[in-house]
Amino acid sequence: MPALTVLVIDDEPQIRRVVRHALETAETRVIEAASGREGLDLAAAERPDLIVLDLGLPDVSGLDVCLDIRSWSTVPLVVLSARHSVQEKAALLDAGADDYITKPFSTLEFQARVRAQLRRARLPVSAAVESRVQARGVEIDFVRRAVSRDGATVHLTPIEWELLRALARHAGRTMTHAQLFAQVWARSHGDAQQYLRVHVASLRRKLEPDPVRPRLILTEPGVGYRFETDG
Repeated sequence: MPALTVLVIDDEPQIRRVVRHALETAETRVIEAASGREGLDLAAAERPDLIVLDLGLPDVSGLDVCLDIRSWSTVPLVVLSARHSVQEKAALLDAGADDYITKPFSTLEFQARVRAQLRRARLPVSAAVESRVQARGVEIDFVRRAVSRDGATVHLTPIEWELLRALARHAGRTMTHAQLFAQVWARSHGDAQQYLRVHVASLRRKLEPDPVRPRLILTEPGVGYRFETDG
């Protein structure tokens, strides 16, 4: 029996076929739903390990499907949609989606993002709150509140530390401006994008070999940022 089950909720047969070909292996079973209600029924009955969700469903909005699933499950949820609105992306991520990929999409990138979500979901509780994260020569020690790059200590301001901690604790997941603003500044008013732009630029100068072409802290334009440990 396959070790993993992936549920694809999309009304376009060709997209379901592409996702199936990208993800189905001897270890992974892919099941399909062509509507929101069918997807919710399958999600409840099959308890999949990951859900790929389209926004443009014929009966229920993708946002409502996401909110419904999040009311009873923490399953990794990747939104796959032709809609490019940053407002919609942010709304889905704020509603509990773990990632958002727009059509048309790169199969390799899609597979990598799905693997990242499955890795996060497989972490035992003790590992999920591990005391250290290492990526691209950067080591973050959450207990000691210490950061180093290639063995050399990196000095961060309190705001930079809180921002890096929030991103690294959710590695592989896009954090919206609103989510980061609430976690780092503990408030909901103010220009979140401007605050974050300044502090992310400072973090990149301290942590990235090439801050102009970052590989550790990636920008999701108009939506937020993602701490990337792969690639």
